[in-house]
Amino acid sequence: MGLLVECPTCKKRNSTKAKTCSCGFALAKFSGRVYWIDYLVEGQRKRERIGPNKAAAEQRLREVLSARTEGRYIKISPDVRTRFKDLADWYLNLEEVQAKRSYKRDIQSLNRLLPFFGDRLLKDITPEMVGAYRLRRLGEPSGRTPRTLTTPATVNREIACFKTIFNKAIINGKAERNPVAGIKPLKENNERDRVLSQEEYARLLARCPAHLLPIVKLAYHTGMRQGEIMALTWDKVDLKEGFIHLQPEDCKTEEGRSVPLHPEVIETLKAMPGGLPGDKVFTYKGNSVACIKKSFATARGEAGIEDFVFHDMRHTATTNWRLQGHDYIRIMAATGQKTMSTFKRYNTVSREELKTLVIGDANDTYSDITIKGK
Repeated sequence: MGLLVECPTCKKRNSTKAKTCSCGFALAKFSGRVYWIDYLVEGQRKRERIGPNKAAAEQRLREVLSARTEGRYIKISPDVRTRFKDLADWYLNLEEVQAKRSYKRDIQSLNRLLPFFGDRLLKDITPEMVGAYRLRRLGEPSGRTPRTLTTPATVNREIACFKTIFNKAIINGKAERNPVAGIKPLKENNERDRVLSQEEYARLLARCPAHLLPIVKLAYHTGMRQGEIMALTWDKVDLKEGFIHLQPEDCKTEEGRSVPLHPEVIETLKAMPGGLPGDKVFTYKGNSVACIKKSFATARGEAGIEDFVFHDMRHTATTNWRLQGHDYIRIMAATGQKTMSTFKRYNTVSREELKTLVIGDANDTYSDITIKGK
């Protein structure tokens, strides 16, 4: 009884102390070991295939022996018989998961995870495999451009989804351990400080098609997230008071807020054909606008604007409000930024602003300064 090692050639289970299998295979020099546990229950011999993780095999053996001693029922671990693709399918069909705002992102992450982990039993997935997956993904093209590699931020989102699936499975009794537990996220360097100048903004508006124009104006003047803008309905728009009132379910932070509207945005919205309270504000040929990625990229290219993405509008609005003299408390209330660190991330201080710190130094005179002690 105890731990056994499977021979990769004849599949015979051998003692961990055996150096050579009866078939002649050198077990002592083999690194890819597969472990089994062997025990007796009421005189009957039982064996369980655990996988390549020796620590997991030892842990399972301790659990079995403890249960046998205490007379408890020895159940087979779900990790032994469940493949990750089946666990992922169970996860995606949970109502609480389908209700998540990030449900589509979970599907995208699983489309990357399943080719690597899908056919593996849960017990065979190790932290080392997770590390190998991260390294492989970082070397793959991102899909944005042929030369752009997958970013650490993208890989972190995929591993976070992987970890969430296991955590939820453990709570529901469908898994016993999480191979991602204890693995630290990759360091991300995705902070941006790109701000659209007024001249660039004018050029961009001149190239925007009719359905994109009001969306760009709203983003530029409010810093609203793209998802908040695309999901905006007329009942949230108060043109009389000059506000957009977002409910908790409309916001990423799940906290509602009121966003003040610039006169340019108010006039633009007034000129648009209205709709019923629940109708989407932004439409194209009678249908709600679902995606602006292509049209925005085209307008940006025709305007000659480089290194600028739609989310940079949030940086732009935050920075512009701060330059106008508004305090950070009001700016954070309007943008929905919950912490000072987030506000600092979206607030860009230009080199021109920094130069003003030393403008006065060039005009200072020191002839009236007396150095004491001399």
